[in-house]
Amino acid sequence: MTPASDNAITLTRKDLLGLKDLSRDEINLVLDTAESFKEISTRTIKKVPTLRGTTVINLFYEASTRTRTSFEIAAKRLSADTVNISASTSSVVKGETLVDTAKTLEAMNPDIIVIRHSCAGAPHILARLVSQSIINAGDGFHEHPTQALLDLLTIRQRKGGIEGLKVVIVGDIQHSRVARSNVYGMTTMGARVTLCGPAILIPRSVEQMGVTVETDMKKAVRGADVVMMLRMQFERQRSIVFPSIREYSQLFCLTGDTLELAKKDAIVMHPGPINRGTEIAPEVADGPRSVILDQVSNGVAVRMALLYLLAGGRQ
Repeated sequence: MTPASDNAITLTRKDLLGLKDLSRDEINLVLDTAESFKEISTRTIKKVPTLRGTTVINLFYEASTRTRTSFEIAAKRLSADTVNISASTSSVVKGETLVDTAKTLEAMNPDIIVIRHSCAGAPHILARLVSQSIINAGDGFHEHPTQALLDLLTIRQRKGGIEGLKVVIVGDIQHSRVARSNVYGMTTMGARVTLCGPAILIPRSVEQMGVTVETDMKKAVRGADVVMMLRMQFERQRSIVFPSIREYSQLFCLTGDTLELAKKDAIVMHPGPINRGTEIAPEVADGPRSVILDQVSNGVAVRMALLYLLAGGRQ
């Protein structure tokens, strides 16, 4: 089984390292392919032979539930062989460098390596070192392209398109690779993006990326089509930027009252994991406007699409 689009259509690049350099046509290709793969997940037998004989290695130097599981399920539904490697159970604990790990894996001749790493640029290093296709599953503060692609797919499904929409991204922008990839992807697709959060957590000169900055959440959310909340990433902050979580939640937690300022058909998104009551109220996270579980479902389809397209591009 292959997508409804022509079998010869592939990405013209070996790797997916970020969305900064992806064109609108390339993004649409991934989203369209993902749409065609969604039906597989509704079947009684959720597997097709499309990537039989392909080997995918998930190399995760950081903890992950959604992304790692999503990639594993995506590969298995396409009949690819998967190998999961965590830093805590690999030779990294013995002092092996990323370069040596990459060369070791290359010698085993897999087809695609999915990597998540705490250091920005780690996937780019791998892409230069090995002949296999590299997919960035999140690198430091830099990018998380597959998350942004599944967000774009979710918005397109719910809103019928992306161009012209007002998208508000709220929270710890400074430390969020999700926010950065979404800015690249959404501006490329024609959305009007507003970044909102504490001034200390907004990167300097971020307006040069084609976005609007607002530190008042109520002003930011007013008239929004999409409200995306981000997790407060205390583990990546070098110092405490708020006296307390309570103070942050009072200013930047999405409540039902604040959501009323958005458009009546606005949707609420969150990349997960959710800290209920800190960045989003439980009744909003579980409410009728929330598409958080749709994001999770679309994550499998998007990653299936990328594995398929990159495998075709490599061949």
